[in-house]
Amino acid sequence: QTATAAGAQARQAGSTARNASGRVDQLNTTVNGLDSYNQVVEVEVVFRGGQPVLSADSRKRLDDLAAKVTGQPGYILEVEAHSPVAGSAGIQNSERFVQVVERYLVTQHDIPVYRLHAVALGNARGAGDEEQDKPVRTSSVRIRLMENSLAAQEATSPQGVASLTGAERP
Repeated sequence: QTATAAGAQARQAGSTARNASGRVDQLNTTVNGLDSYNQVVEVEVVFRGGQPVLSADSRKRLDDLAAKVTGQPGYILEVEAHSPVAGSAGIQNSERFVQVVERYLVTQHDIPVYRLHAVALGNARGAGDEEQDKPVRTSSVRIRLMENSLAAQEATSPQGVASLTGAERP
């Protein structure tokens, strides 16, 4: 009887260890996905005449982008501004364009400031820009909607990420 009880306890311990190992693997997947973002969409806003004023078309583009993120978790907006002006004047110009776009998204669409990550590049091109060898000819801001892989997983799973971590949702 003692040997049978010990065997049953050993089987139960083995089952508990397998479950724990599975949860550790799931937790590792979750942790690895914390800083993994995928581009969902890119919007370009052009500033005519180098003036930091949003046109009706630009506002419509930003409105459409904001509609995609309303109520969504796990996203950031990369805001990259360019100006054809060289040097520090170009950086200052592109900074003004960034501020106009950010102000619009925050005030008109309640986009939290912590979701906006901006850089004013002046007439420099980004490292991943396919037109890197061409000079900047227009004043513009590119906004990239980046979605966290965990948020995408949560959106497709009824239990969400909580099921991966073993945490319970309120």
